Amino acid sequence: MSGISMGGTFGGDIFQMILHAGTVVKFVLFVLVFFSVTSWTIIFMKWRAIRRANEENAYFLDLFWENTAFTKLYAESEELLFSPVAQLFRAGYSEINRFAKLQNPTGAKEGDAARYSLMDVVERALRKTAIDQSNRLEKAISFLATTGNTAPFVGLFGTVWGIMQSFRGIGLTGAANLAVVAPGISEALVATAAGLAAAIPAVVAFNFFNSKVARLKSEMDLFSADFESLVERQMVKKSMASKEGS
Repeated sequence: MSGISMGGTFGGDIFQMILHAGTVVKFVLFVLVFFSVTSWTIIFMKWRAIRRANEENAYFLDLFWENTAFTKLYAESEELLFSPVAQLFRAGYSEINRFAKLQNPTGAKEGDAARYSLMDVVERALRKTAIDQSNRLEKAISFLATTGNTAPFVGLFGTVWGIMQSFRGIGLTGAANLAVVAPGISEALVATAAGLAAAIPAVVAFNFFNSKVARLKSEMDLFSADFESLVERQMVKKSMASKEGS
């Protein structure tokens, strides 16, 4: 037995429940639909961006650890717009070129003071770029947390309001049988279901993306340390070569 006929006024049709819901419950459902649609849009966009970031990071790091020339790495990095590591390299390499032009325009020999100054400039550039890339990776993820924390309560508000209206109708009509109470309560509970439907994917996605972003941040930290170490070693070799040549 099916209990309530699917062809009844309310039946089991969710759309009929929404159509017969009160104005406040409909507004709550509209807000929840907005939260849900926006969350799913963010989920698909962030999934694509993070997937591309991981792929491009892996490609760039392979080139970097193959001791590819910095000029070639810089050219390759122009196409790796999603890779935070590639953007770190571009920032550091740009500062190295700029520093070389400012400090050594005539080919004069560089000393320890110049090396330390260069490392300070590179470190600042890497730190600023790492912050920018972290902000880019985390952009819009906070909305998923907001949806996960807020949507169930918004849905609960719609349910409470709908139940209040149902009991108010009972008080006005004086009828308290199940046929009168059940439709109003079922309509009100749709808001809670909608709130949970919006919140659950948002919470799962928020935790997933947080772990992926944390991994990308770790890769940026490791690359920054490795890049600074490599630049410093090259500066030391260059300085020693200059001293031997003199």
